[in-house]
Amino acid sequence: MASKYYAQTISSGSVKGLGGPAGGLARIAAVHSGSSCRVPSLAFGSRSIPSSSMKLGPGSCLPIIYPPSASFTPGFVGSYGWQDEGILSCNEKELMQCLNDRLASYLERVRCLEQENARLENKIHEWYECQSPYVCTDFQSHYKIIEELQHQILCAKTENSRLVLEIDNARLAGDDFRTKYETELALRQSVDADINGLRRILDELTLCRADLEAQLESLKEEHLCLRKNHEEVSVKLNVIGLVNVEVDAAPSCDLNKTLDEIRSQYESLAEKNRRDVETWYTSKMEELNQQVISSGEELQTCQSEIIELRHNIQTLEIDLDAQLNMKNALECTLQETEARYGTQLAQLQNLISNIEGQLADLRCDMERQSHEYKILLDVKTRLESEIATYRRLLEGEDYKYVGALLTSAFQELLQDTQCTPTASVAPTITPSLPSHIAPLSGSI
Repeated sequence: MASKYYAQTISSGSVKGLGGPAGGLARIAAVHSGSSCRVPSLAFGSRSIPSSSMKLGPGSCLPIIYPPSASFTPGFVGSYGWQDEGILSCNEKELMQCLNDRLASYLERVRCLEQENARLENKIHEWYECQSPYVCTDFQSHYKIIEELQHQILCAKTENSRLVLEIDNARLAGDDFRTKYETELALRQSVDADINGLRRILDELTLCRADLEAQLESLKEEHLCLRKNHEEVSVKLNVIGLVNVEVDAAPSCDLNKTLDEIRSQYESLAEKNRRDVETWYTSKMEELNQQVISSGEELQTCQSEIIELRHNIQTLEIDLDAQLNMKNALECTLQETEARYGTQLAQLQNLISNIEGQLADLRCDMERQSHEYKILLDVKTRLESEIATYRRLLEGEDYKYVGALLTSAFQELLQDTQCTPTASVAPTITPSLPSHIAPLSGSI
């Protein structure tokens, strides 16, 4: 908001009817120009105070001028008086001059505050231009490149996982074939052991058979020997039978019949032994075959169960490896995502902290400026009331109460001079006189 400068010029004039011809207030002039307040020349009787240029800053205190021709002190309250003619005394004239000078000083201070306000507005505007809202850099292109690289990394990880799974499958298949080979080798060795056992049994049976055949041959030879002996005996007996010998003896038994009976008994016994041996051999072979068949079936069943269990174990191990690889890949992806978003979150938190700090500074600045604005507004209100009082005084109104008004106004001005703080930073204020108060002009 542009500052509005107000310049108040009090033209030279004279106070008619105030003071005597030799003394009094001869001339009051206040000129506002630049950044200084000129105190006009004052003439009191035979002494005069030359004009001086006083620099008044925003926090400077206004001097109080006490003329030498009067004994005026801050404790003058109640010392003023009215003459019978109804005009102001010499002290009251001097008080009017002081108040007029203070009014000019206050107006100069208001103008200085307006200039300071404009300067601060420019600084604030420049600060707002410098402290433009934070604009995040557009990283969309980089995000696309990062997404492509992440996609390539994910594809490479997937391909790597697939190759690892294929290698694991090949290794597990090799282990499976090795296990099958070992199982078949163990089965072959067990079958070879069974065959060797059966061969030993067959050898034993062969030996037993050879023994029985040897016994049979010996029996046949014995039988032939017996038959030969029998024939020889028979021939001898036939030769001897030509001799008639009568012997009183029991009738002889038929040897042929006896031999036939013995032969038949022997043959039946041999046949019986042969059948028993064959039956025993057949039963033993059947038992062994049954044991071999049952053992082979049980072995095949156990081997099939073992193979199935191993296949299930291998399948579960493959699934476990695949799940572990997937878990590791997901954990890596999660860590990368957490790191990326953690970085972004830290950046956003830093940005939020900076903005909050700026907002806190602005809030403190606004509160300080609001406080100073209230103080200056109070000062402005008092100045307006004083200006209104001066206006009434200059227009000649309420002469009956002018002494009391001047006294109270002077006390308030003294208090303001002692208590007004130095305005280091002034907010945007555009002081102006009330609409019903015109600028001071004319003669006093």
